[in-house]
Amino acid sequence: MSLSRADLRQYLLVTGNYWAFTLTDGALRMLVVLHFHQLGYSPLAIAMLFLFYEFFGVVTNLVGGWLGARIGLNRTMNIGLGLQVIALLMLTVPATMLSVPWVMAAQALSGIAKDLNKMSAKSSVKALAQADAEGRLFRWVAVLTGSKNTLKGVGFFLGGALLSLFGFTGALWLMIVMLALVLTGSLLLLRQDLGRSKAKPKFSEMFSPSVAVNRLSAARLFLFGARDVWFVVALPVYLSSQFGWDFWQVGGFLASWVIAYGLVQAGAPWLTGRRSGRVPGPAEAVGWTGLLALVPALIALLLAQAPQPVLLGGLLLFGLLFAINSSLHSYLIVSYAKEEGTSMDVGFYYMANAAGRLLGTMLSGWVFQAWGLEACLYVSTLLLLTATGLTLLLPKHHPARSAG
Repeated sequence: MSLSRADLRQYLLVTGNYWAFTLTDGALRMLVVLHFHQLGYSPLAIAMLFLFYEFFGVVTNLVGGWLGARIGLNRTMNIGLGLQVIALLMLTVPATMLSVPWVMAAQALSGIAKDLNKMSAKSSVKALAQADAEGRLFRWVAVLTGSKNTLKGVGFFLGGALLSLFGFTGALWLMIVMLALVLTGSLLLLRQDLGRSKAKPKFSEMFSPSVAVNRLSAARLFLFGARDVWFVVALPVYLSSQFGWDFWQVGGFLASWVIAYGLVQAGAPWLTGRRSGRVPGPAEAVGWTGLLALVPALIALLLAQAPQPVLLGGLLLFGLLFAINSSLHSYLIVSYAKEEGTSMDVGFYYMANAAGRLLGTMLSGWVFQAWGLEACLYVSTLLLLTATGLTLLLPKHHPARSAG
């Protein structure tokens, strides 16, 4: 069944909104890490700046799915864009006002904004795709997720570059202007009833009753905790302090990593069975997660022998395998989600995703400061083994075979 031009236009609008938001989100993450590292903040103190960002992401995903089903995904997406503009404006105050509590409050708004935007975008895909076209659904989710992460990588590079060229405040103002323009277009063009549930769900219904959704959400928590335990704080600080890299080099390398990661995500349907005309299920997810668990352990074991080639090469392999895992999970949650009120299941799932990032971020600063990068890598391995065990418990998946 072919997709109408109107639905395709809405999908492109949703994707464009998501891209613009992600670009500023990645740039802001790199700006905050590098700027406050430059000011002499410890790794644990930098991690604390993101505490509310991740914590409110947990809350937002839990409540945001319910909110999206009641008021429409167009509104939750636009609210997210508006909150991000406010968060950026908060950080433009004079340097003397940039205390830790103030920055944490701005990051809290940014965390709410980011997860409203992401939940809205990914739930919209199922609302726009045909229900029987699982092949198309996998491709659309993969393209949305992969392209988002590619632009997040560009955002990392942009953050480092703008910090060098325009300073902290100048970079923020450039992003504020861009997002304000995107928000204006979204308010004018996005469909008003997108994703709104016909029956108004009760607040108590935001906790998913689905066994599949709950187990996949638990696996997602440990998957993303395993990434962020060494990627969020430990890695950029290690690259700067141990290798002597400047802002351009740190931002550029992490940008390249995330760009490549996003490209692999977008190609995940081809890598995981699309060529044979089938879509993946839990068995494929178990295999890819188990394979990923080996990588941080190997990096930790070999790091002392040749730090730079082992770390950089290991990062590339980790990115390749993590991208496939993330894309498989993103497809499975949208496919498992119920047709009516998709945003509630997706919101619950991304609540677990945000909880994993929160866990990883806090561990990243604490473990790195206390025991170093190798310890972060071993913790990552344990978290990935836990995710693999939880993925084994997923029920069998029987999607339609439509090629879409």
